[in-house]
Amino acid sequence: MSPTSPFILENPIRLGYSSAMVTVHRAHGLRFIIYTQDHEPAHVHVRGQAGEARISLREHGLVSNAGLSRTELRRAMAEVQIERERLLAEWERIHGPV
Repeated sequence: MSPTSPFILENPIRLGYSSAMVTVHRAHGLRFIIYTQDHEPAHVHVRGQAGEARISLREHGLVSNAGLSRTELRRAMAEVQIERERLLAEWERIHGPV
């Protein structure tokens, strides 16, 4: 599998997750993830070296940050702005139209 191809975590319940996660984008050492059983509003989870943030896809705002560095957070926010349309399309592909 190439590092840019999305994947679905197989058998998430057995691994202790309540839902599967889909990596929909990678950039700057960050993974942009959408959970299959997640909730509105549309958002992505961004994982970095030491933490995770949630970023809204419609309002382009930070929802929460748990450990991403200032640099990682700045890069994540910029990447979401650049890739917003594609990330929203992925959200709708996973969750259906909203």
